[in-house]
Amino acid sequence: MRVAVAGATGYIGGRLVPQLLAAGHEVVCLARTPSKLADRPWTDNVEVVSCDVTIAEQVNAALEGCDAAYYLVHSMGDPADFAQVDRLAAENFRSAAARSGLQRIIYLGGLGSGSDLSKHLSSRQEVGDVLADGPTPVTELRAAVVIGSGSVSFEMLRYLTEVLPVMVTPRWVETKCQPIAIRDVLAALVASLDDSPGSHVHEIGGPDVVSYKEMMRCYARVAGLPRRLILPVPVLTPRLSSLWIGLVTPLPVGVARPLVDSLRNEVTVAGDPIPKRFGIDPIPLDDAIRRALSSDVTLDIPSRWSDASTSPAQVFAWDPDWAGGTLFMDRKEVRSKAPATDLYWAFARIGGSVGYYTQNWAWRVRGVIDTLVGGVGLRRGRRHPEEVRLHDTVDFWRVADVQPNEHLQLSAEMKLPGDAWLEWRIEDEGSERQLVQTAYFRPRGLLGRLYWYSLLPAHRLIFGRMVARIAQAGEQRHASSA
Repeated sequence: MRVAVAGATGYIGGRLVPQLLAAGHEVVCLARTPSKLADRPWTDNVEVVSCDVTIAEQVNAALEGCDAAYYLVHSMGDPADFAQVDRLAAENFRSAAARSGLQRIIYLGGLGSGSDLSKHLSSRQEVGDVLADGPTPVTELRAAVVIGSGSVSFEMLRYLTEVLPVMVTPRWVETKCQPIAIRDVLAALVASLDDSPGSHVHEIGGPDVVSYKEMMRCYARVAGLPRRLILPVPVLTPRLSSLWIGLVTPLPVGVARPLVDSLRNEVTVAGDPIPKRFGIDPIPLDDAIRRALSSDVTLDIPSRWSDASTSPAQVFAWDPDWAGGTLFMDRKEVRSKAPATDLYWAFARIGGSVGYYTQNWAWRVRGVIDTLVGGVGLRRGRRHPEEVRLHDTVDFWRVADVQPNEHLQLSAEMKLPGDAWLEWRIEDEGSERQLVQTAYFRPRGLLGRLYWYSLLPAHRLIFGRMVARIAQAGEQRHASSA
């Protein structure tokens, strides 16, 4: 079949595409930012179409000629009303599916029932209803907590359990849920292409029904951690809980809040964990956690929750005239005899466990400050200790541009009174190379200018040493391999 995947740059979509290719399907990836897919190992085997699902004309063109489509789009992190955005996008997709004569839409939604669903779960189920309110048959899979390396649910579970040996928690830790392994979610999505005629809602989950408290203790047991002491108290509101989660996990408060609000709803499957027609034997929770941890160790993480951009319309450092705004720059240069491959290796591994080559304590303090004001902090780390690809997250940065052995630009995602970038560029000068490191800052208002000038002493202390030590690291690597 010719299958469209809306949301191919996301956590689920990024893992589903290779599964569809392996099953012999022709895949069309719909992406608001197609460049995000430029360096995926399967990019050459798919067709990539620029498509914003909130723009009807683009969806109509993208689905033309397709037999089926996956709808894996969700705007929960959107600063606007995510329910309204999701409703509009689903309406556009439903209409485009009818125009193009799709045989089926497959949608991954959320478990839950009753009239007291959270705004997040209500929106997820409303999207399924909107998609099904048309002539195209819809298979809606409803899942709860997805356990897999890099998933938002797994990252929240992991950080809460690993960071806090003693937890004072809200009452929602006693709520029952039915977590499911990412492996089984993907298998169910692929199997849904052959669903029986008509529209269907299938609830899917793993074989274990547990409370969130039991799930955290299961993680601690599998990870080899001491038993966690969990003390539920009635006074922690969803808002306070989301602020606490934002402090001790990589999740920004804007993402944590709707998730926490949903934890009060029991999310379990009414019948079989996965419909028998799919032929899937779901794996237990402890096996799912063990597989996710194993993927982290082997660095086999094809997608992460943070792959989605926090600011899709962000201005990059090469945009002309900076839209008429002021641009501050701090440029440092150093000459080196190391080859470009070794210099690139040195700055491409920055952040994460490697650190920033100088004054790492200062970077950690900056990360703590960012976390306290609701930013992402340093806790997102890196997908891989040495490799970077476009749109990867590196602590509180995102890779805005990368040219192997030539150039790397990081865009800041910490809370700032302006926009910031940090880049390295290698200029070949015959027998030597010039390593150029530049920090850019576009301030917003007076506060942004005061922020830049207040950091000038720190910049002089840190940036000059940083570029020198990056060059030194490249030279040492070259010498050791000679």
